[in-house]
Amino acid sequence: MNHFLDIHKTGAADLRHMIDHAREMKAARLGRPKGALDDEQPLKDHVVALIFEKPSTRTRVSFDVGVRQMGGTTILLSGTEMQLGHGETIADTAQVLSRYVDLIMIRTFDESVLTEMAEFADVPVINGLTDRTHPCQIMADVMTFEEHHGPIRGKKVVWAGDGNNVCASMLHAAGQFGFDMTITGPSQLDPEDEFIGFARKAGSKITIERDPYKAVAGADLVVADTWVSMHDSQSAKERRHNMLRGYQVNDDLMAAAGKDALFMHCLPAHREEEVTSSVMDGPQSVVFDEAENRLHAQKAVMRWCLGV
Repeated sequence: MNHFLDIHKTGAADLRHMIDHAREMKAARLGRPKGALDDEQPLKDHVVALIFEKPSTRTRVSFDVGVRQMGGTTILLSGTEMQLGHGETIADTAQVLSRYVDLIMIRTFDESVLTEMAEFADVPVINGLTDRTHPCQIMADVMTFEEHHGPIRGKKVVWAGDGNNVCASMLHAAGQFGFDMTITGPSQLDPEDEFIGFARKAGSKITIERDPYKAVAGADLVVADTWVSMHDSQSAKERRHNMLRGYQVNDDLMAAAGKDALFMHCLPAHREEEVTSSVMDGPQSVVFDEAENRLHAQKAVMRWCLGV
């Protein structure tokens, strides 16, 4: 069963195949209407369940459109519409859905919901995001970097700010794709040792540098993410702002990184907080290419999961 649960749980060769396949599918769509079916319809007669316990824009739209472009059908389910983990166990839900659909994508809070879903489902399960990781986003990020700057192996990626779930998947990718990472942010928000340890064991150089200007020197890519979660209290938001204010990605920081460094953000961005509009809309930013590539990368992930 080809589940796509986390980047470090999928073989490096398979990950490379997905990135290359995503680029091929993107190229094949050049000049076609956005809503047009792909020439190949590998998901024809396939039904994909898209489960959202967390709100979503890019994940929801990109998966839904991707399935439709490949000739498949989607069923969109929200946490309020299901008995998931409330009146019914995750295991029972997984077994029931497996009788109806060919593939399950779930965007949830607790990682245990994802892993239990995969354990008991008889169809592939894709991690659309958990509180710990966000592998689909990082597949799009690697694809985007390589479109602009060639192979990511051996490059320097700088993560600025909170060592959150997206940072965790970037560390997994560092190990699997062979790039180095420097993390700059307050010590209270460092990523878990487990994620850093995986990348180092795989041979990647992982550095923690508190001074953001030293951190970005020689960077090929600078990445930021929102400082706050939609579920944080007002007091928590204020504490995080106070901790992270010095790690804002602005024109001065990008100048220190160098003119060839790219900037990425998984979106949604809080402009003038973790990143300024001048960087978001500037010549080094590839955030909207990155958002578009969620579509193509996830199509490749789905095809890999289904073997089509």
